[in-house]
Amino acid sequence: MKKLFLGIFTVLSFSMNAQVQTPALSPVSKFEQKVGLTDITIQYSRPGKRDRLVFGDVVPFGEIWRLGANENTKITSSDAIVFGKDTVKAGTYAIYAKPEKDNWTLFLYSETTNWGVPDPWDTKKVVYETKLPVVQLNDVVETLTISIEKIENNGASLVIMWDKSKITLPFTVNTKDKVLASIKKTMEGPSANDYNRSATFYYQEKIDVKKALEWSTKACEMRPEAYWMLRTKALLQAENGDFKGAIVTAKKSMELAEIDGDAAYVKMNKTSIEEWSKKK
Repeated sequence: MKKLFLGIFTVLSFSMNAQVQTPALSPVSKFEQKVGLTDITIQYSRPGKRDRLVFGDVVPFGEIWRLGANENTKITSSDAIVFGKDTVKAGTYAIYAKPEKDNWTLFLYSETTNWGVPDPWDTKKVVYETKLPVVQLNDVVETLTISIEKIENNGASLVIMWDKSKITLPFTVNTKDKVLASIKKTMEGPSANDYNRSATFYYQEKIDVKKALEWSTKACEMRPEAYWMLRTKALLQAENGDFKGAIVTAKKSMELAEIDGDAAYVKMNKTSIEEWSKKK
């Protein structure tokens, strides 16, 4: 009886846990593309034609379509994108389309959690809308394909193809201003973090503590509120034999650390001050 029970239990457990895995009819695709300095990600499900008439039948003309299958097709951009004269802020948006025989209307929709077309459709959540001509292809594209093509420093094109239809949506990104800002920052010289990291490395490796103190002093001049940088400066002052100066700097570091609630830095500075007080 016990063996029979165990046998039944094993069969039931297998039946409950076993799941047949089959390929999805509309497999998920996700890709990332950098355009200039902007990161763009698109995620969508890819239905196949499978000997069907797609537009005007599977996808009716004049009705809003999720541009794919299953979950919404989504586009994510790290920076603002400009479509013609319209600027869309950085973020994630759902893409919808309303196909017609000769043109499509594309929509970017702020709500991305819908499974399919939102019901009701809220025009206030449409952040961008445009009408685009349909280009008829000579060859059939079996599976819905979305890509980013004609990539240049300042823009590219979102391309949608399925069956014998192709839609192209050009866009631009503000690469120039980002590059100019980066150049300006670099030409202005190292940042406080650059100076502090370099000084810390020199201190740890005992390379050139005088040069390290110069860098640490510059870092603290640029970031006088950064108690962790002041801590590095105090250590370097002590390493250079200036215990009096090290105590003054450590006290300032400790005061700022107390304000910020960083007990670890308070304790480290207190211990160092006690040690250096015996040497000055």
